[in-house]
Amino acid sequence: MSGVTAILLAGERPGGDPFAAAMGVAAKALIQVGGVAMGERVARLLAAYPAVARVRVFGVPVLTELGGIAVEPSGASIAATLRPLVAALDGPLLVTTADHALLTPDMLDSFIAGARGSDLAVGLVERRIFAPAFPDNRRTWLKFRGGAYSGANLFWIGSRAALPLIERWAAVEQQRKRGRALIGAFGPLLLIGVATRILTIDGALARLGRRYGATLRAVRLPQPEACIDVDKPADLVLAEAILAARP
Repeated sequence: MSGVTAILLAGERPGGDPFAAAMGVAAKALIQVGGVAMGERVARLLAAYPAVARVRVFGVPVLTELGGIAVEPSGASIAATLRPLVAALDGPLLVTTADHALLTPDMLDSFIAGARGSDLAVGLVERRIFAPAFPDNRRTWLKFRGGAYSGANLFWIGSRAALPLIERWAAVEQQRKRGRALIGAFGPLLLIGVATRILTIDGALARLGRRYGATLRAVRLPQPEACIDVDKPADLVLAEAILAARP
């Protein structure tokens, strides 16, 4: 098996990104965070991370490179971009997004350590970790028995067994910000189990994995800011304050 390939998603919503337009740049990945385009910030971090053997950036035509890395055309959706990569998989993929401006090597350490050995893993931050650090910040929370979680824009694809889940994701991707609608798209029993708080997140992923023949894993990250992506002005203000406070 070859080394880890990092996939940086730097695409745009159909019709362009309103946040990018408001900031006067041609693509969201070019919005400056702490004096650096956030897509470039993430690309450089991935390129310097020891466990990553290769970085591939997928974006829109206005982007030619990020962090010195050539940008390849993205698909019409996240799933469309990932589908051919998973079908031709010859080593694990680490997937993140250009708006993950607060990404750090420590976050990658935590995520990869928890994700290795799975067919598909997703990075999450638990509300009890996030709320004390950022009590005024609002996030989208997926509620399960034993905890509520927000996505950290970190994904691990360890084998081609994840392909059926990517295919299913392609059909429901537009609902990714609507927690129960997204869960329900993977089956009514799963939705009922989550809605009634019968299932923990690990139990829900185990059930989903059995249905699709894959090993799924939730990786809980200890860094509260891991679930902050920069997709609106308030996020930008918060991200710049966090960066300014780092050593």
